[in-house]
Amino acid sequence: MLIFNTQNELVSHLTSISNEATSIGFVPTMGALHEGHLSLLKEALLHNPVVVISIFVNPTQFNNADDLAKYPRTLEADVAKIKTVSDTIVVYAPSVDDIYEGKTVSEHFDFDGLEHQMEGQFRPGHFDGVGTIVKRLFEIVKPTNAYFGEKDFQQLQIVKKMVAKLKLPVKVIGCPIFREPNGLAMSSRNERLTTEERAEAAIIFKTLSEAKIRFHVQSAEEVTEFVTEIFQKTTPFELEYFTIADEETLLPCTTKNNTKKYRAFIAVFVNNVRLIDTISLN
Repeated sequence: MLIFNTQNELVSHLTSISNEATSIGFVPTMGALHEGHLSLLKEALLHNPVVVISIFVNPTQFNNADDLAKYPRTLEADVAKIKTVSDTIVVYAPSVDDIYEGKTVSEHFDFDGLEHQMEGQFRPGHFDGVGTIVKRLFEIVKPTNAYFGEKDFQQLQIVKKMVAKLKLPVKVIGCPIFREPNGLAMSSRNERLTTEERAEAAIIFKTLSEAKIRFHVQSAEEVTEFVTEIFQKTTPFELEYFTIADEETLLPCTTKNNTKKYRAFIAVFVNNVRLIDTISLN
């Protein structure tokens, strides 16, 4: 398996093994890989002769320095997991300097308001950081197709918006959420939970599933009240937000419209570990 730590080495390699007709699949990650990441790699391998995965903890998308410091960095274990999928996958594991070239700051993006909803309200500057790193990685890897998990659905929509507005030559593909047996959405942050907390976190998806059922017969406001009451009674879980929003605009649903697709979004703290999840309501 080939592992590159600098963009120059990666670009040189990709140039040597591909041409304009070669499809390159790309999976950008921050490492601490789990089965959800591996499912993205498997999807990429089905449709592209060349597949690249990046492993880079991006400092500009963290608005909490403590969260950045605690984010797991497990490159050796990550590479071992990638090998179980295929040893032909190319790994790009750069340093901060290699990516940002001594200027670790975010660009400012206009995502037509998508960045101001949900995560944007609680994590100032987060999506400028996401846009900066994804754009930079797309410039380096030059992928044909890029694969993202739908757990970060707002991020997925923002990346699609950026690609459309900047006319970048890449197709952004959203892939289904990969869940643990109890329904908890797989996340690198799950590793920071105790065994008991991880089991109890099943309440998140269970509540989302009930919200989906209720949304067919209740208003968005009534469903939101139901979810809020659930987490007021459930310790140690602290609800940061629950929102029912239009999938395309991400604007909160006030009055249901049968021609629109809606999605529920949730963020919950479990002893300072922040977990997010989402579910389609249609």
